[in-house]
Amino acid sequence: MSLLQRGLMFVLAAGTLAIPSSVPPETRAGGRAAAPVETKTESIYTAADKEFYLTESQMDFIRPGLKVTIGTVTDMAPGKKPIVEITMTDDLNQPLDRLGGTTPGVVSLRFIPAVWDAATGYYDNLITSNGMPSRDNTGKWEDLGNGKYKYTFNVAMPNFDVNKPMTLACTGNRNMVDYLGKSYYVNVFKDFVPATGAAATTWAVTTTAKCNACHDPVVGHGSNYREAKTCSLCHNKTDMVGELQPFDMGIWHRIHSSNLEDVGDITYPNYYLQNCEACHDSKQPQGTVFLTKPGANSCGGCHADIDFAAGVGHPAQANDSACANCHQPDSGLEFDASVKGAHVLPLESKQLKGLKADIVSVTNTAPGQSPIVTFKLYDSTGNLDPKPFGSNANVLLAGPTTDYATWPNIRESVSTATFNGTTAVYTMKWKVPADFKGTISYSMDVRRSVTVNGVTFNEGAFNPIYNAAATGTVVARRNVVSQAKCLACHDWLPLHGGQRLAVAECLLCHAPNGDDASRRPATAGLPESIQMARMIHRIHSGEELTQPYTIYGYGGTPYDFTEVLYPGDRRNCAACHTSAATANLPMPNGTLNVITQRDYFTPQGPGTTACLGCHDTRDAAAHAYLNTAVFGEACGACHGANSEWSVTKVHAR
Repeated sequence: MSLLQRGLMFVLAAGTLAIPSSVPPETRAGGRAAAPVETKTESIYTAADKEFYLTESQMDFIRPGLKVTIGTVTDMAPGKKPIVEITMTDDLNQPLDRLGGTTPGVVSLRFIPAVWDAATGYYDNLITSNGMPSRDNTGKWEDLGNGKYKYTFNVAMPNFDVNKPMTLACTGNRNMVDYLGKSYYVNVFKDFVPATGAAATTWAVTTTAKCNACHDPVVGHGSNYREAKTCSLCHNKTDMVGELQPFDMGIWHRIHSSNLEDVGDITYPNYYLQNCEACHDSKQPQGTVFLTKPGANSCGGCHADIDFAAGVGHPAQANDSACANCHQPDSGLEFDASVKGAHVLPLESKQLKGLKADIVSVTNTAPGQSPIVTFKLYDSTGNLDPKPFGSNANVLLAGPTTDYATWPNIRESVSTATFNGTTAVYTMKWKVPADFKGTISYSMDVRRSVTVNGVTFNEGAFNPIYNAAATGTVVARRNVVSQAKCLACHDWLPLHGGQRLAVAECLLCHAPNGDDASRRPATAGLPESIQMARMIHRIHSGEELTQPYTIYGYGGTPYDFTEVLYPGDRRNCAACHTSAATANLPMPNGTLNVITQRDYFTPQGPGTTACLGCHDTRDAAAHAYLNTAVFGEACGACHGANSEWSVTKVHAR
C-alpha cells in the first residue's frame, strides 16, 4: 500500500476521533458513548495517552513512538569527524524512516560529545559555537536499512584526552504534530572511553525523575533537552566561563530561588529553599556532591546576598579551593557551618519534640446533641494537657460528608477539656442541627511556638480526621486528592500559621459555599469563592488564567494567584488526583453547587466549577451555562467516562 493510500486511510479514520457519529449511540457510564472503533492490536498505552484512542488502522499508519539506540562510535579522536551508528524504531521496535517517507514524521537528531572529568565532577563539551557549547546536527547521514543509520559529524573534534571517559548524547524528536498533535522526544547516552571503546561511568548527580516530580516533564531550550544529564553536558564550569559562569549547573539554584532575572518570575513550590535533596538524589553515585563540593557559584545561587569575591556577607574567596575547609559535609550538628547542618529544615530539627494529635472517639452525635470529643495530645515526652495551648488547640468539623455544607465551619478551642493524664474530653458548645442528616467529619488544629536556631517556629500536629454519623451509618467523604502527590512538589504544606497540614482537612473550610467575605474589604467587591476544586485549579493555572483570582486572607491581605507559574502539565489530572477516576464526570450524587459570585454566573454545578477552574474563559463558561438546568448540570452527558469527549480522553497527551 502506498504512503498516499495509507495517509488517506488515516485521515478518514482520524475523523472518528474528532467528529461525533450522526446516529445517537447508546449511553453508558454516565455519558454519550464513543463511536465504535476497531480493536487495537497492542495495549502498551494507558487512557492518559493519545495513542490509546487510535484504531488498529491508525496505529498501523502512525507507528507511534521514537526509540534511538547508539551503536558503534568510531573516529572519536582529535582532528577527526566521528562516525556514529544508530537505530531508530517506534514503540513496537519496528524501524522508522528518518526522513518521514515510508513512516510518518521526520526525525531530527543532534549529537553532543562531552569529556567527563571525575576529579572535578564536570564535563567539557567538545563542540562550541560563538563561544557557547553547542552540538552537531548538520553532518552526513547514510541509510543502512531497517531503521539503522550512520551519521558522520560535520565538525572535526578538537584536541582532548581520549583516555578520559566520555558521554555521547543523542537528542531530538520525531515530529508527529500533523498526525497526532504531538512529537516524540529522545535523550539517550553512550558512556565510553574513546581510546578503547570500553563502557565508562560518568555524571550521575541526580535523576530526571527528581525534576519531573514537579515539571512533568522538565524541558530546556525549546523541547529537545529533557534529561538532567543532558543539561550537565553544557552547563559546567569548563564551558560556562567568564560572563557565562552563572549559567553552569549552579543556574538551577538561581532559577529555583528566583535570583536570575533572565528567566522571569519563578514561584518555587517547595516550602524550604534549603531542602537540597528535593533535587539532589543522594542515592546516585555523585548524589552527595552538594555536600562535598561547596563553591561560590553553586552556593551563591541561593545565597544571592553574598558576594564571595568582594567579601560581602562572607570572607572574600578568590576561588573555591578553601570552601570545604569550613564547610565540611556533615558535622553531626544542626545549624552550624557544615553543609548538611546549615541546611537543616526547621520541621526536621532534633530540637522539636514531635507534636501529635489523635481523635480517639466522638460520641453524642445525634441531631440536637452537643458532640463529645475524646482526643490525645502528645509528643516524645509523653501525653500533654491541652489547657496551656489555649486558642492554639481546637476541634473543628463540617458535614455532611457527601459534600461539606456547614459554613462558616465550626471551630472551638479545647482548652477547657478535662484532661485525665492520658486523654482529654471536650464537650462542644455547638449542637448538631435538628434537621441534620448524614456523617460529620471532625478534625483538630494544634500548634505551639518553639524556638529553633534562635527563630520562632510554629510546630503543628498533623490534622486527624474522624468521621461520626449523626444519622444512619458512617460514610467517609470521597478521597479525591492525594496528600503524597501534593507533597511531591510542595514538600510541606504548613497553611494558616502552620496548624493545617492535612489536605483532607482543607476541605472542611474550602466548601461549596465558602468564600473570603469575612476578610475581603468592602471596597474590593464581591467575595471570591474558596471552594477547593475552583481554588486549587485556579491557583495552579496561575498565569494561564483569563480572569484574575485574588483571595483575601487574615488582616485583609490580598493573595493574587494570577502570576503563579505551574511547572507541570495541567492535562495530567493524576498529578494531584488519587486516580483518573476521581477526576471524571459526572460528579457523585450529593455534591453541591458552588457559589461563584465573581465568575460569569453563579451558582455553578460541582463539575462545572472544577472544569472552569482551569478553563476559565467566557466561551467555556457559556458552554457550561447552556448545559446547566435548574435541577443539575449535564456535563456527564458528553464528558462522562467512555464518552466521545470524556475528561480522560480530552486531557490525553
